[in-house]
Amino acid sequence: MTISTIASKDLRELKGAIVDWCAELGFQKCGVSDIDLSEAEDRLTEWLSLRFHGSMDYMERHGSKRSRPQDLVPGTLRVISVRMDYLPESQDNAKALLDHDSTAYISRYALGRDYHKVLKGRLRALARRIEEKIGRFGYRIFVDSAPVLEKAIAEKSGVGWIGKHTNLIDRDTGSWFFLGELYTDLPLPVDEAEVSHCGSCAACIDVCPTDAIVAPYKLDARRCISYLTIENKGSIPEEFRKAIGNRVYGCDDCQLFCPWNKFAKPSAEGDFAPRHGLNDAELTDLFLWDEQTWLDKTEGSAIRRIGHERWLRNIAVALGNAKSSDKVLAALVSRRNDNSPLIAEHVQWAIQQHQYRDPENLNV
Repeated sequence: MTISTIASKDLRELKGAIVDWCAELGFQKCGVSDIDLSEAEDRLTEWLSLRFHGSMDYMERHGSKRSRPQDLVPGTLRVISVRMDYLPESQDNAKALLDHDSTAYISRYALGRDYHKVLKGRLRALARRIEEKIGRFGYRIFVDSAPVLEKAIAEKSGVGWIGKHTNLIDRDTGSWFFLGELYTDLPLPVDEAEVSHCGSCAACIDVCPTDAIVAPYKLDARRCISYLTIENKGSIPEEFRKAIGNRVYGCDDCQLFCPWNKFAKPSAEGDFAPRHGLNDAELTDLFLWDEQTWLDKTEGSAIRRIGHERWLRNIAVALGNAKSSDKVLAALVSRRNDNSPLIAEHVQWAIQQHQYRDPENLNV
């Protein structure tokens, strides 16, 4: 059997089998879309023209490849979009940690194993099952790793809709999930696109600590805490440091207060369970990790992408926002003369936030 000879009936049966295989492989939902992303391309062009992508030059580096799948992978006719839930624990536990006076907040998606590896492995298994069924076919796997408009694709494939915070939402389970894609030359039947169910709700806009959601469905990444603590490689602008609070890697506020997430439940996926106590670790403890300790504690984690220097930069800001104590001051003073100008700058700022205490006379 070759792709050109597969009958419509066989393609429908194959589509049904793919849905079943996705469920068996641990995906909570899948859908199929065509490759016409012209509307999303217009939105991307406008977003880039406003410079909302900040220093993320890769967002404009690949020309049409991001919004035209056939340019990225010639021969592509369809995209299989998959979703895997990751919420590692109760949302109430996460909310209780927001702006805590001594504990770090790490975005819930980064507490377990690196999702790129998990989803890619499952998508490879899906491709193998398709090959076993029909023989060789053209495909390429993506998990947030190439110029792909994954949320627009997922919306078009019926997996969810893009909310006002620009994250994808599923009406039955909320937004705590990862996305992955399989570009293919199989002319599979497509699913009906999802439409927005946000209505007049503005919870995500109102709760954003840095007012990064400048309008419904428009995010200025330059103001977003996830961008500031992860994508941003330089100094964190002082105007945002107090608002960052204790968020040392990413931010979940817009998801934590989205009404649709009242339906979300913790994932049973063991790979996404918290590791090394990072779900409720003390800021002072994390700040004292040397680079080798940090490498050991973040092995296999998405946190690795920012490096030890930016990790310390972020924690310094959080310590500046923490409740003043000798322990906090001692941790900061231990790195006030750090060899990294980036770290030293943020440590100095943090110490100044505790200026009514004398860092030279600590009782620890």
